[in-house]
Amino acid sequence: MDAESGRGAAGARKKSWRSELVLAYQSLGVVYGQVVTSPLYVYKSAFAGGDIEHSEGNEEIYGVLSLVFWTLTLITLLKYVLVVLRADDDGEGGTFALYSLICRRVGAGLLPGAGDDLKEQGDGAAPPPASSVRTALQQRRELQWLLLLFALLGTSMVIGDGVLTPAVSGRTSPPSLSCNRSMFIVLSAVSGLKLSMVDEQHQYVLLPVTCVILVGLFALQHYGTHRVGFLFAPIICLWLLCISIIGVYNIIYWNPHVYKALSPYYMYRFLQKTQYGGWMSLGGILLCVTGSEAMYADLGHFSQSSIKLAFTMVVYPSLILAYMGQAAYISRHHSFEKNHHIGFYVSVPAVVGSQAVITGTFSVIKQCCSLNCFPRVKIVHTSSTVHGQIYIPEINWILMLLCLALTIGFRDTKHMANAQGLAVITVMIVTTCLMSLVIILCWNKNIIFSLALLLFFGAIEAIYFSASLVKFHEGAWVPIILSFIFLMVMCVWHYGTAKKYEFDVDNKVSISWLLNLGPSLGIVRVRGIGLIHTDLISGIPAIFSHFVTNLPAFHQVLVFLCIKSVSVPHVQPEERFLVGRIGLKQYRLYRVVVRYGYRDVQQDSLEFEKDLVSSIAEFIRSGDSDLNGYLDGSDSPYEKLSVISKGLQFQEDGEPEGSPESSTRKETDPKLVSSKSRRLRFVLPENAQMNSEVRSELQELTEAREAGMSFIMGRSYMKAKSGSSLIKRIAINFIYEFLMRNSRGPAYAANVPHVSTLEVGMVCQV
Repeated sequence: MDAESGRGAAGARKKSWRSELVLAYQSLGVVYGQVVTSPLYVYKSAFAGGDIEHSEGNEEIYGVLSLVFWTLTLITLLKYVLVVLRADDDGEGGTFALYSLICRRVGAGLLPGAGDDLKEQGDGAAPPPASSVRTALQQRRELQWLLLLFALLGTSMVIGDGVLTPAVSGRTSPPSLSCNRSMFIVLSAVSGLKLSMVDEQHQYVLLPVTCVILVGLFALQHYGTHRVGFLFAPIICLWLLCISIIGVYNIIYWNPHVYKALSPYYMYRFLQKTQYGGWMSLGGILLCVTGSEAMYADLGHFSQSSIKLAFTMVVYPSLILAYMGQAAYISRHHSFEKNHHIGFYVSVPAVVGSQAVITGTFSVIKQCCSLNCFPRVKIVHTSSTVHGQIYIPEINWILMLLCLALTIGFRDTKHMANAQGLAVITVMIVTTCLMSLVIILCWNKNIIFSLALLLFFGAIEAIYFSASLVKFHEGAWVPIILSFIFLMVMCVWHYGTAKKYEFDVDNKVSISWLLNLGPSLGIVRVRGIGLIHTDLISGIPAIFSHFVTNLPAFHQVLVFLCIKSVSVPHVQPEERFLVGRIGLKQYRLYRVVVRYGYRDVQQDSLEFEKDLVSSIAEFIRSGDSDLNGYLDGSDSPYEKLSVISKGLQFQEDGEPEGSPESSTRKETDPKLVSSKSRRLRFVLPENAQMNSEVRSELQELTEAREAGMSFIMGRSYMKAKSGSSLIKRIAINFIYEFLMRNSRGPAYAANVPHVSTLEVGMVCQV
């Protein structure tokens, strides 16, 4: 037995490693497209200013290579691969995932969530120790707003970076993670054509070819990340092999002593000698780490070990050889470099794209939508096995239009590089700051470790940030403007959503008022189930009183339904439904909270109705005292709600009537609760005891379900109160209302049959 166990464990380990190797291979086609194409333009951007004179000792070239090597090693390898990748939000990455992780562990969210009680999987640790940072975030609302704004700043920069990237590599490469970086890569790629044609020909070819490739890049996105990424994996592998071989060749043939530049001494000599010119060149050197933040944002598509394996064993060595080979070549061709024929246009006219940027932009926007920080958009899941692989049509085409506009407006890789550099370094600074909070608040480490990370990487990134910001008038203003627009949209949407929630809370109807009306609620009760959608997890929404005041009739079974997106990637099915009762049993009033993670796929209407009725039936059958839930209402926002791990099964007419199991149950099983027409039958567990009161309630539920289910949805029209400030009136009356009219409805509304939907309008003055 021991030998068999040993062989089984060895087989499992072998299978695990095989899976990790496959994931590592696939990650090459999705995650690393941007960072491996950086050698196309890093040296050109670093020497673009023309203020650096080259000496015979090649100190300037060696200095740039030293800066590239240590920047790539410290920021990408040490910071992202070895540290930041460990801070996953149940497998998800990105700046917004860090914010979500902090909010859930500290309780610093601005909007009350329905998933604060959901712990991280496998987290059985003791409650975190108290700290001044934790206490300040929990108690001071201005710090919560500051944390949110900081996270949204990083997110908006990621989206802005998504407007620059595809143009740079997209001409002959796969689509990129963001439009900014893609645009820069496309321009760099097509700029390589300049070596084979005269200037007059090149200026007429560059722009049309770039635009055509960009349209093609974004048109591919609807096929899904898994298809596009798998297509590009062998291309990335071939590209890495080429740059490695040519790098070794250039080192051996042109300058075998270029390895000396790996010493940090040459960084010091370069900055000391070039001074202002060297400091300005840092903006171009920074481009060697573009794609590092995309590697973290795409964490949910793969695993930590697969991404680490691919980078440390394949990507990192290949890039070092490529940069060293380019430096060796340029060190022997100073005059050639002055004619701007730098780097890979001479070495290899190859282009590889960066799918990671567009993919990461989709993921970030989906996370923001789920946490009410971005207007609702259509999200298409392109994979049946990997929930993180999504496609957002509206965002895809908006990014394409912005990317085309910037391509036509700039037409120059130098300005693109300046714009891209500022966007990238801003995201990195935000990640560093949020990561320092994660070390204290989530990992419960000593503040010394947090300060060490903040000061060390923060100082490096601050230097690069200053070099990028000084080029504001040379293109760096683009990501600032784009990020400001996206940041304004996200802030106004979140502010309007918060104000709407506050209005609902302040104007909700007290349960005591409702119960004083008696079992009939003072209205006519008709057959059927009425689902009243509300954002409240307690109390009666004002939309209900508004409805019954104007139409005093309602269904025999009322369900106040609250669908919440929570700050965890996935909610297990056994934790999804929380069911409670409002008032006495004869009122037939229920409250149901349905929780979805920001990576979950919401069910269609038929599946959802079945699970909803099953959960209510199980709640009725089991009784409040038999369920594990929040029955006391003291330590949880779900007052008198119970978690329904498994709904009560039932049969409908859709089941095969001739099946032996169906006919046997229909004739012999006494543990079936059905209506007179027997169209709906609940199947009770073995040895289940049920009194007449419970049976009667289940009977009424079956009759109501057979009569049909109606969906009552509120439509709130937001208006700022008279006397509000001008900024608030503009934000609420114009921007928020414009976004509301042009955004998608709630995700569950798309699955609701229109013939069963009733919309009730109401003006909300906030």
